[in-house]
Amino acid sequence: MDEEYDAIVLGTGLKECILSGMLSVSGKKVLHIDRNQYYGGECASITPLEELFSRFGAPPPDEAYGRGRDWNVDLIPKFLMAHGLLVKLLIHTGVTKYLEFKSVEGSYVYKGGKISKVPVDQKEALASDLMGMFEKRRFRNFLIFVQDIKEDDPKTWKDLDPFNTTTQQLYTKFGLDKNTQDFTGHALALYRDDEYLNDPAIQTIRKIKLYSDSLARYGKSPYLYPMYGLGELPQGFARLSAIYGGTYMLDKPVDEIVLEHGHVIGIRSGEEIARCKQVYCDPSYVPDRVKKTGQVIRCICLMDHPIPNTKDALSTQIIIPQKQVNRKSDIYVSQVSYTHQVAAKGWFIAMVSTTVETDNPEQEIKPGLDLLGPIKKTFVTISDYFEATDLGSESQIFISASYDATTHFETTCTDVLDIFKRGTGEEFDFSKVKHDLGDEEQ
Repeated sequence: MDEEYDAIVLGTGLKECILSGMLSVSGKKVLHIDRNQYYGGECASITPLEELFSRFGAPPPDEAYGRGRDWNVDLIPKFLMAHGLLVKLLIHTGVTKYLEFKSVEGSYVYKGGKISKVPVDQKEALASDLMGMFEKRRFRNFLIFVQDIKEDDPKTWKDLDPFNTTTQQLYTKFGLDKNTQDFTGHALALYRDDEYLNDPAIQTIRKIKLYSDSLARYGKSPYLYPMYGLGELPQGFARLSAIYGGTYMLDKPVDEIVLEHGHVIGIRSGEEIARCKQVYCDPSYVPDRVKKTGQVIRCICLMDHPIPNTKDALSTQIIIPQKQVNRKSDIYVSQVSYTHQVAAKGWFIAMVSTTVETDNPEQEIKPGLDLLGPIKKTFVTISDYFEATDLGSESQIFISASYDATTHFETTCTDVLDIFKRGTGEEFDFSKVKHDLGDEEQ
């Protein structure tokens, strides 16, 4: 360990593993350390099932749950957008060679006590039960406008400059009512609250295009999920880092981040010091350099049936927009099952999550739990959400934010690419990866 590195990465959460992969690919000499004996940090997949029960202080599962080792339960489950940043990173870096994905069957939104399929094209808009007849036509015209717009061709803008118009003004131009704005912003553009309404319309247009481009890729929904759970993702990026010369050490305590004149110069573990120019880490390694900005509640639910009213989907996502349940932030529901090799035959794992807003977080997720039908076992966690107190330019310590309540990875990737740019001073160059895209693009 007593060597000099360009960068030391602390923690093997997904963000840190992606960063160590990107840094290694960019030619940096990387040492990657985790104080735990397992990969994944906060976003690990827990197996066997007995381990999950004991982690939450529950008595061991009975035989109804099948073989314990058939379970891989994600502590922070998220879906990948089929056309999103993480999939692009996976393909460009060749990590897809180590992973197998399955498309998620359903994408739903909650309105007035029931769930409906998220309409994404003109045909679905006209068939949707989310809107009345005249509203359907207005929404259809809005979708056609979004699909046809080209950022570099003002002729496609139809008298509306998307860079200098707010999203609220865009909605108003098409006469969309509050309900339609609600599911468009939260279930299609995947915003977490309504602050986006005052931002430039182009941002919302890009997000809706991402959703429909992702949907076009595999057909059933825009989301993908890896076989055997999300624990496979950090390990895939870890392998990538190793191929490009990165060094890994699990079960290695980090006793001190060594500074000199306010700059990081290394990491001390016991008597050993590894010297470095930069450190990348999750908030748990630097409690004095992060601030708590909120909390997230997550409830893992083990079930022996699919979610009702989803056409018996074996995997699905449901978004409950905040206004539907008088909240400031959305509630997310996701479900995966034995078909993803994450549960024993006939079993399903659902997750309900949201940003905490009151002193009674368990009551806040009730609208999500109520959609699930009978639940055999629940495991609730309430996690603090931490952000760095500075950008790291002075100390050269770059800290990722905690994982948010969303059930997709877009916010995770935005954070990773932002940290990479702050640390290296440049955008990640995908062309640096020695990998032929041929087999993934089929």
